[in-house]
Amino acid sequence: MQIKILAKAAMAFAILVGSAALPYCVQAQTAAQDTTQTEPWVSTAWLGSHLHDLNLVLLQVGEASQYKTTHIPGARFVSLEDVAATSSKLSLEMPTAPELRQRLQGLGISDDSRVVVYFGDDQVSQATRIWFTLQSAGLGAHADLLDGGIPKWRREGRPLTDQVTATPPGTLKPFNLQPTIVDAAFVQSHVRQPGYVLIDARATMYYDGVEQSGADGHLRRGHIPGAHSLPFTDITNDDLTLKKPAELLALFRKAGVKPGDRVITYCHIGQQGTAALFAARAVGIDAVLYDGSFEDWTMRDLPVER
Repeated sequence: MQIKILAKAAMAFAILVGSAALPYCVQAQTAAQDTTQTEPWVSTAWLGSHLHDLNLVLLQVGEASQYKTTHIPGARFVSLEDVAATSSKLSLEMPTAPELRQRLQGLGISDDSRVVVYFGDDQVSQATRIWFTLQSAGLGAHADLLDGGIPKWRREGRPLTDQVTATPPGTLKPFNLQPTIVDAAFVQSHVRQPGYVLIDARATMYYDGVEQSGADGHLRRGHIPGAHSLPFTDITNDDLTLKKPAELLALFRKAGVKPGDRVITYCHIGQQGTAALFAARAVGIDAVLYDGSFEDWTMRDLPVER
């Protein structure tokens, strides 16, 4: 397999900080020996050479109207609602394992599938939420994000289509949800504990309380006491490609994350927080999501600070 530029950067960085600290990045192998793609992303070049693999499941996230007009050949459309709980009072919440299994099978995902998630236009955090959902289902070893999404694919002049591919149902063994999610009680009991860092992935204006959180501004101003700000948009470059591993790690160090710390991310409803979680895991930082996020925190009338 051709070694991707990001993979080379991750390998070089692993030598500096110790490859054992980067379990989600490239293993410490020479380029000649590296035949296994181990990062949580793939390049457009990789996808281009694997586009016709029989076990590939390609998922486009974003607007359904955009998908109908333009998508990568063979891609299937998925919305956040397709893999979210239907009985929750929250805007976005992980389904139970049986419900999620049924939803994923409906997308054509099987135990032997290789799933690649990509975003249309600028919906990076929607794509990371789908990726995170696959991680929670225990499919992390076979699920990746397309670096740069469809914008990068389009810039490179790669094939696009408006033809919709039929989606035969997949077959997944029953599974238990992985321990990727925490609740408000966990946040309250760990936010001040050594070894834990709470990351607010919303834009700075919401963290600072300049603007009210939530799609309709119904959430309170400010942030969870003790949280550190790391806006989800900071993990990508201006062209929406992922920043290099060294740059991602620097973001977490600036936000107060020390070697060995465990990160808890949150946002408005549990979407943007998955982008920060993705970046954390990409550089070997253990991270979980407060799934209810600020919406749940507000509903519980818990304290905030500005």
